[in-house]
This record gives sequence, C-alpha cells and structure tokens, in this order.
Amino acid sequence: MLPTRSGAFHLFKIAGIEVSLHWSWFVVAAYSIQNRKGYYSSLTWNVLEYLMLFLIVLLHEFGHSLACRQVGGQANEIILWPLGGVAYVAPPPRPGATLWSIAAGPLVNVVLLPITFGLLFFFRRSGWHVTPNLILLVEAAASINLALLIFNILPIYPLDGGQILRSLLWFWLGPIRSLFVATSIGFIGVAGLVAVAFWLHSVWIGIMAAFVFMHCSRGWQQARQYARAAAAREQFVSQL
Repeated sequence: MLPTRSGAFHLFKIAGIEVSLHWSWFVVAAYSIQNRKGYYSSLTWNVLEYLMLFLIVLLHEFGHSLACRQVGGQANEIILWPLGGVAYVAPPPRPGATLWSIAAGPLVNVVLLPITFGLLFFFRRSGWHVTPNLILLVEAAASINLALLIFNILPIYPLDGGQILRSLLWFWLGPIRSLFVATSIGFIGVAGLVAVAFWLHSVWIGIMAAFVFMHCSRGWQQARQYARAAAAREQFVSQL
C-alpha cells in the first residue's frame, strides 16, 4: 500500500509540486540512526546521512514529476516514507510519455554518480585537512546513490526498471499485454527478493518483496480488467 495524505504532513512546495512526509518516516529514522551508532564520531553525522539519503530520493522523485509535466502529464505531489518516495505522476497514455516519465528518475541518479564519486575522490586526494566524518558521509552518499540506481532499474514491476520494461513492450505489445508481461516478470522478481531476504536475513528486503508482490498483483488485476473491457468493446462493435 502506498502512503496517503491521511498519514502525511506538508513540508513544502516547489514548482507547484507538494512534498509531504509520512509519519512512519520518523519511526524508521530513529531506528536506522540508532542502528548505525558508532559508525561516525557522533549521532549528528548519522542524522545527516539519513537526511542525505532522502535528499537523493527526493531528487529522484522530482525527476519523475518534472519529466511527466514535460510530456503534458499531471504531477503535483511527492510523499516521502520509509521505503523511499512516491511521485504521483499521471503521464498521457502513450508509451513514449510513460517511458520518459519513469526513466527520468533513475537518470537523476546517473547524473549524481560523477558528482558524488568525484567529491569522494577529491576529498581523498586533495591533501586538505578534512574530518574523517565528512569523508565517510560523502562515501555513504556515493554508495547510497549507486545502490538506489541499481535497485530501481531492476526489471521488477512496479520498480522503475519494471515500469520502463513495460513502457518499452508497450510499443510492440500494446498497453494490456505489456502490463501482463511486466507483472509476470515482477512475480519472478518477488521470488528472487524473498530468496535474498532469507539469505541475508534482511527484514527490509522482505518488506520490499511484500510491497512489490502487492503491486504486481494489483497490476495483474488491472491488466485483466483492461482485457475484459477491451473484449467487451470488441463484442459490442461486432454486434452492430
């Protein structure tokens, strides 16, 4: 289930896009910050690392929103929550428009790669007297951004990679069959995520697997509804 306005409060608005924060973010933030206690010399740096994570997530979501607007779609809201962020985008029902709206998010992470790793290289080689905490923070930023990029482009619906795959298939298979194929691959991805969760003993990957399964199921049901509606239209036309 995606976060809703009922569980979120307004943070700010940029370019007409309202950014909200779900209340559960604070619960997970407290746990995550305490869980990495000792990595830096003080908890202040742990807090900065967690905020930096969501800054990267927010930039990613703005990529989706602004790209959607560029192709004539609607994108007026972003909600941040413990599993990342959600940009509520409604691009025109065309494969190209949908593809650009989805691909723009990971492209933001691609742009951030040389910036974060460049800063890391500079601080390590410049000879400046830089606090080790700052180097660790920049290292975390580079690693987090890379990890988010890799995870998001996995071809598992409804992750960005799965939706990009669906948009590409849409050109040849149409909107309904492409959704069937993408969600089918998504179910295979869920099985893989569950296996990784058990292997790594990761609760978070298990939660993500449940989230993906829920949305794959919803996508599959939507595809079935679209298929039934299309069949009904064809039958109606044939009887005229």
